[in-house]
Amino acid sequence: MHQPVSTSISALENTSRSQLMDNCIGAARKTASVFTRLYPEAARAAAIHADAMRAAHVTLSPLAGLPVSIKDLLDVAGETTLAGSIVLKNSPPAKEDAPVVRRLRAAGAAILGKTNMTEFAFSGVGINPHHGTPANPADSETARIPGGSSSGAAVSVASGICVAAIGSDTGGSIRIPAALCGLVGFKPTARRVPTTGAIPLSTTLDTLCAMTRSVEDCMLVDSIIGDTPLAIPDLPLAGLRLALPGTLMLDALDAHVAHSFSATLTRLSAAGAKIIELPLTMLNELPQLNRFSGAESYAWHKELLAEHEADYDCRVAKRIKQGAALSAADYIHLHQARREWIARMENLMAPFDALVMPTVPMVAPPIAELEASDETFFKINALLLRNPSAINYLDGCAISLPCHAPGTLPVGLTIAGTAMSDGKIAAIAYAVARCIG
Repeated sequence: MHQPVSTSISALENTSRSQLMDNCIGAARKTASVFTRLYPEAARAAAIHADAMRAAHVTLSPLAGLPVSIKDLLDVAGETTLAGSIVLKNSPPAKEDAPVVRRLRAAGAAILGKTNMTEFAFSGVGINPHHGTPANPADSETARIPGGSSSGAAVSVASGICVAAIGSDTGGSIRIPAALCGLVGFKPTARRVPTTGAIPLSTTLDTLCAMTRSVEDCMLVDSIIGDTPLAIPDLPLAGLRLALPGTLMLDALDAHVAHSFSATLTRLSAAGAKIIELPLTMLNELPQLNRFSGAESYAWHKELLAEHEADYDCRVAKRIKQGAALSAADYIHLHQARREWIARMENLMAPFDALVMPTVPMVAPPIAELEASDETFFKINALLLRNPSAINYLDGCAISLPCHAPGTLPVGLTIAGTAMSDGKIAAIAYAVARCIG
């Protein structure tokens, strides 16, 4: 595959936006299953406009005229939002752009297309039986999963078509594909980015956010789509207290992930960071909290399922229908239990600057293995969601950045914090990225 974009946004400062866009449009048209819709004319117009303004010495956003993708669950005025499904194909078109889309356009971003995703965002694997499954660009020999649910989003960046991709993260749907595809994925505190105009999975846990090639690029996009740009301090690694959860997060690591993660911790320690083991046995309570997505998605899909269940991905429909069993009283108690759990977790995490853990416990498995077996699919899905989903339940923020050796399959390192500690987590991510390269 031709790779027109293989660098960070800052390195494209003197690049012709229109020439770059022509390359990216050509590459997008040749890819399989990455995009559900392309906007070549509008993207080319945005690129030409950015070049003209730059030639006139007008100061623009660094993102102006550069190709960005948006996940298929975001509203674009005048078209029906599908969310990776075929169920909604006869639904009315959106009346206006989602706020996140409006903010990107206002910054001059060239929105190249909508990206494929797990149907209705309900899995961390990335398989889609309606639109195909985009293969992970990290392996040219074996077709591996890209991770989900923001599957096409990750591949659009990892394959060099876009400089950034907007996706959603309800239990890891930005960080999982970022980890498996060798990208940076930042999940901000959910309340910082408006979710209006996005088809929901869980109204309690959904977050809109970005994947890019660098921490710097992720923070640039966050400053555009978020309500308020972050204040990011300059933090040295030396002296930082990074808590290593001893419960759940290090279980069942495959050998490559374990080696890559251990080598990364060694480098961080050598740079002066203090890696401190923290039992965090409260993580064992997560299975009792893991019911929001089922209940809230069932409330949204109930009527659609009654009429069109045969048109759903059967694995997605199965998970949605599980939400029917939760009573109103149980749902209210679930919110109360989460609030109490967050308070206890925040108290335990207070002495530390951040949590550090592998983003997911494995490298990307082959697509064929998961398509062939429901048992394998649901086992892998649960393992992929295990670590990142904890941060959604915490109402926290987290970033995944690559920590594997060059030439090996991607492995993600997560740095995570409590609600509204986004600026500090970003600062730590900058310091870690400088250390591990």
